[in-house]
Amino acid sequence: MIIFDKVSKNYDSSLNVIDNLNLKIKSGEFVSIIGQSGAGKSTIFHMLIGADKPTNGRITVDEIDISRLNSKKLQLYRRKVGMVWQNFKLLPKKTVFENIFFALEAVGDTNPSSVQKVLEIIDQVGLQGKQDYFPAQLSGGEKQRCAIARALVHDPKLIIADEPTGNLDPKTSQEILNLLKQINDKGVTIILSSHDTHLVDQLQKRVLHLEGGKIVRDEQNASYHQ
Repeated sequence: MIIFDKVSKNYDSSLNVIDNLNLKIKSGEFVSIIGQSGAGKSTIFHMLIGADKPTNGRITVDEIDISRLNSKKLQLYRRKVGMVWQNFKLLPKKTVFENIFFALEAVGDTNPSSVQKVLEIIDQVGLQGKQDYFPAQLSGGEKQRCAIARALVHDPKLIIADEPTGNLDPKTSQEILNLLKQINDKGVTIILSSHDTHLVDQLQKRVLHLEGGKIVRDEQNASYHQ
């Protein structure tokens, strides 16, 4: 359960990027956040991973106030959150396998079963046979699959996908959406931001529409437009 309780965020005293936001997201939901650039979507994501703290209010995830975590506890919390970005953020000099394995190495979470785990995740996201490829050798869709695999390697309870299809063609975007749906079907909570009307319409899941840091629409089984 994710709860935003009267959350505001401002970067100077005259502008609230997030304005007194109240929001609950249940475990296992698939939520699309839509809105124009500057509506506050990325700020919500940054606060959810602890990169930003609310100016007012509190954010709790599974009853833990993440805005009050010290750096050590924040690192532990982030291991259970997978991030997927529009621009992939892969390490160019590492292979597919190494990019995913590095996420385990970075937190000292390596053991004899880690190699097999990474190979299984590579298969899960549809990159069979590509484990030794470098990012420059991959298509846009394959890069995003690799990024999703990296997000999955810590067995996250939550995946935050910030415009994950923004750089992809429609067919590839649909494939990435199908992959995210499969992950959600296994009980992982997914929060997606997108400007892609077709993809949100395909989902028919919960839609949150942000304007000026406020939720102006919160609808289940919804399309991009009302």
